[in-house]
Amino acid sequence: MSETILNIGWAIVFMLIGGIVGLGLVLLSSWVVPRVIARHTPTIDEQKEILRGNTAVAEYFGRIVSAAILGVSIVVAAAVVGGVIAALH
Repeated sequence: MSETILNIGWAIVFMLIGGIVGLGLVLLSSWVVPRVIARHTPTIDEQKEILRGNTAVAEYFGRIVSAAILGVSIVVAAAVVGGVIAALH
């Protein structure tokens, strides 16, 4: 019985640590990805184009950034689930 409770405790610890690290990675990716896009498109100032009402740039920028954040989130979720499964066995 106590081994089961210990395993559940480790699973909770892994889940919390994975969640905190994952949150940091998602925030970091939401900060880095727009800068990478800006560096790869030096002739286009995305912020200025979005303020001017250029919806094509806004949609492209939003889709790329959201896809990158979603990708990082999926990887983090898989890592958290893997840690929980490892702790429960």
